[in-house]
Amino acid sequence: MSQNQSQQQSQQRSQQPSRQKAQEHTPMQQPPGTEALLTPKADHGESSYVGHGRLADKKALITGADSGIGRAVALAFAREGADVLIAYLNEHEDAKETGRLVKEAGRKAVLVPGDIADPAHCRALVDRAVQEFGRIDVLVNNAAFQMTHEDIEDIPDEEWRHTFAVNIDAMFYICKAAVKHMKPGSSIINTTSINSDKPKPTLLAYATTKGAIANFTAGLAQLLADKGIRVNSVAPGPIWTPLIPSTMPPEEVASFGQQTPMKRAGQPAELAPVYVMLASNEASYVSGARIAVTGGTPIL
Repeated sequence: MSQNQSQQQSQQRSQQPSRQKAQEHTPMQQPPGTEALLTPKADHGESSYVGHGRLADKKALITGADSGIGRAVALAFAREGADVLIAYLNEHEDAKETGRLVKEAGRKAVLVPGDIADPAHCRALVDRAVQEFGRIDVLVNNAAFQMTHEDIEDIPDEEWRHTFAVNIDAMFYICKAAVKHMKPGSSIINTTSINSDKPKPTLLAYATTKGAIANFTAGLAQLLADKGIRVNSVAPGPIWTPLIPSTMPPEEVASFGQQTPMKRAGQPAELAPVYVMLASNEASYVSGARIAVTGGTPIL
């Protein structure tokens, strides 16, 4: 590394938001939450992520790419050379900012709003990606829904069904539609959670779907091996995103992440390199894996 590169990266690191107790004074939000109201702001790698061409000319579809982990992954993919379809619900301003970051990296950004709880919209996302890019090289199923409840009797039936529709049913529909447009060497990356191994009781519906995602990923990896398509999952621990202050009570938000060995919540930027690795040719023999990014909390 040259002296100029070293100085540049040192300056970029110094510009990153503090990663200590990022959630201490944030206002509560209505779900699904927005980056604009997140205080302090999350770090998506805007000032720190440096690409090295590892995804040159790849075509990616990322759900939940408007904010949080999805934005960090979209930014990293673009700086590594990929074009990105940014799928999101209705957070238009957040999605525009993700699109700006992708375009700033010199790559194509396609913004597609809509509810992935609708199977027809899942298929439409794939159709749009193929229309725009001609193929899909990387599929990141990242969008998720959660709500906190203290008692099983407090969970409305419709909310339980909606959690499954967004978190696991949509993953099946999108994968099913996308596979026919993916060539050998392509990659599917699903966002599961530490809850797949250590379920939080007050997130019963969410944790249950995350366990399902872990098993779906492991099974699909075996099913698609003959096609040369790799399937893996990333299991984040407590990560500071708009989903947290919009779905958890204030007392949990205030101490969010402090139960980890690192004593803090993670930032979206701290997950993006894992997604890049799994999307790249460097992971050519990695399939069926679940990679923990949990601040030191082990998962099995």
